[in-house]
Amino acid sequence: MPKEYEPITVKQTLTKVKEERMPFNWSVNPYRGCAHGCSFCYARGFQAFIDKGADDEFQNHIMLKMNAAEALEAQLSKLAVRFNHDIEAVSRHVGSVAIGTVTDPYQPAEGKAMLTRECLKVLAKYRIDTSITTRSPLILRDLDLLGIMPSVAVNISLNTLDGQLARKLEPGSPLPSKRLDTLERLSGHGVQTAVFMAPILPYLTDSADQMEAIFAAARERGASYVMTSLLRLSPDVKKWYYKTLREHFPEKLPAYRNLYTGRYAEDEYRQRIRSITEELRRKHKLSPAPAGAAAAAGTAWAKERAGGSSRELERIAGQLPLEQLSFVF
Repeated sequence: MPKEYEPITVKQTLTKVKEERMPFNWSVNPYRGCAHGCSFCYARGFQAFIDKGADDEFQNHIMLKMNAAEALEAQLSKLAVRFNHDIEAVSRHVGSVAIGTVTDPYQPAEGKAMLTRECLKVLAKYRIDTSITTRSPLILRDLDLLGIMPSVAVNISLNTLDGQLARKLEPGSPLPSKRLDTLERLSGHGVQTAVFMAPILPYLTDSADQMEAIFAAARERGASYVMTSLLRLSPDVKKWYYKTLREHFPEKLPAYRNLYTGRYAEDEYRQRIRSITEELRRKHKLSPAPAGAAAAAGTAWAKERAGGSSRELERIAGQLPLEQLSFVF
């Protein structure tokens, strides 16, 4: 199936997250579909909501929300009016925003479209606590903005260090080595970083040695924490993932069928993996992701540079409406 890019317009960009266990209040996804094509991606299961398929269509039909930043600005500016242009009050009301919850915000289309960058500018203007999840080194393009945002954290998705394995399971994603380089550069520039070791894939990436290698690499490159989660297989995701297993690892299929009688792996397996990851966190002194990760960091690096950063933020992200300029950036 050839790649197809469809420009669309949206009425709003901020989407309220109703699941209380999530460490963020709102999500932003400037794209639908993802060219990385990860075979295990849980977002494939959401395709039915927009009348799209979880198969090849997920990675080959990419929707670009061309007015994402404008719609985001409209939502936040309405809140600013409601709070008498008190930007700190707006920030507290919104809470935390996660970018890239159902698609990678730095997938290849972002290179030219720059929808994610424009959304970041808006979030920066309103001082919104922001986290970004990506597999892509393209995020380094936006270091100028990330380095001066009042509160931001970047989560690098990485569930294996084996480049050959990654290429079979997530054919369009940057190689693990590139992601580790990205993690190191972000950390080196003072951006709070984390590794999302997700999903852990039974019989492929779940050995203690494999997981420890990721924890060690995360620690070495400056990550603040490592978040882990196991593979979840909704019916649509299971169909595509099992197709990938049949192609590359047919000998694993019987074990998977025994382990996944529903969406989740059996309890005993989940407990074993949880015990291993908890021990690895203790050993490498890496915590699980805290609620409100960007805010929890305190963004000390940003505060230290508050004077110069305020002016630079205004230059890059743009000024607030005149009546809001009394609130310091």
